[in-house]
Amino acid sequence: MTAELAVDLVHQMMFQAAALAVPILLTAMVVGLAVSLFQAVSSIQEQTLTFVPKIIAVCAVLVLILPW
Repeated sequence: MTAELAVDLVHQMMFQAAALAVPILLTAMVVGLAVSLFQAVSSIQEQTLTFVPKIIAVCAVLVLILPW
């Protein structure tokens, strides 16, 4: 194995890992932002309110991208 091949394999691995993680991370970020905005508008400061929608949304995205 040459150094160029090793570097190319690592590059492809990093790109694939990022491509697989981006939908999950973006979903968690968007849902977290929406819940935070809802909490700020309604003055509800419940800590568990942020986790349940994130978990549901991330699980839904995982089920949707499972065949991919």
